[in-house]
Amino acid sequence: MAKKKKDTVEFRFYEIPQGESALILCGSSWRRVYGHENMNLHFHNLMEIGICREGEGIMYMDEERVPYTGGCLTVIPENFPHITISAGEDENFWEYVFFDLKSMANAVFPDNPVYQEEVLKVLNKKGFLLEPGANETLVMLVNAIIAEEKEALQFGNKMIHYYIKALVTELVRSNKHMPSISESRARGSNMAQIAAALSYINENYAEKIKASDLASICGMSETHFRRVFEEYIQMTPIDYVNLCRIQKACEFMRKTNDSMDLIASKCGFTTTSTFNRNFKKFLETSPYQWKINPSNYENKLLNYHISALKGW
Repeated sequence: MAKKKKDTVEFRFYEIPQGESALILCGSSWRRVYGHENMNLHFHNLMEIGICREGEGIMYMDEERVPYTGGCLTVIPENFPHITISAGEDENFWEYVFFDLKSMANAVFPDNPVYQEEVLKVLNKKGFLLEPGANETLVMLVNAIIAEEKEALQFGNKMIHYYIKALVTELVRSNKHMPSISESRARGSNMAQIAAALSYINENYAEKIKASDLASICGMSETHFRRVFEEYIQMTPIDYVNLCRIQKACEFMRKTNDSMDLIASKCGFTTTSTFNRNFKKFLETSPYQWKINPSNYENKLLNYHISALKGW
């Protein structure tokens, strides 16, 4: 069996079709020899559920080496490095369901943003493989989603949406690291206090934002607001604002050919030098170097545990 390369990690951007709940890759085109031509680990922006119909090989999940056989199911979080490598030259047959965990957590727990955060934190932490028969409910749901995609019947999109919600619910229910909803609510009291500030930052990152304004939005004194914010987010309010701006700048650089001056302005930085300084602070490189090869630096943003807060 071929060995994987460890020197490069690729980023793959997947887009869910407009008006749908998932990107579903299925059918005979996914019967192939996996991993032999391109043996780089890769990660992507959506959660991936894969089901192996036929074949065997090795799945590398970050630094973990896991053998697989037909009938197994894999759960790969967003931004989690992995690769599938078929054994020998035999074709394998995989089918996949990709979805946005954040939006689905919001759909499953619409009135509990604290628990939404717990779902993202736990389910996005690590990928895993289930042996055949380990969770028949998950397998049934994945098969139902793929069947709806293949059959293209009336109301298929609605059925897929319901199945994805059920799939996320089963992932939560079967994960031993998930706290109870009551435990989550107790831990989330501080989060509830600053939720309005987080929402404001995420929606108004391009505007001038002061800590005193955020405190006012939350109905708190600035001193108390800063203490609660730093206790929960582990950074100052202004650092969080700038991190959100840098994340948005990375999106602009990936999707547009705008100049660095324009991107800096769009993201709320008053000068390009301030933009450059903050970019280097969070990603340890310049915007120019990041744009040349973003996959070399993408994981650095993951060290800042704020992605779960975007659902507020």
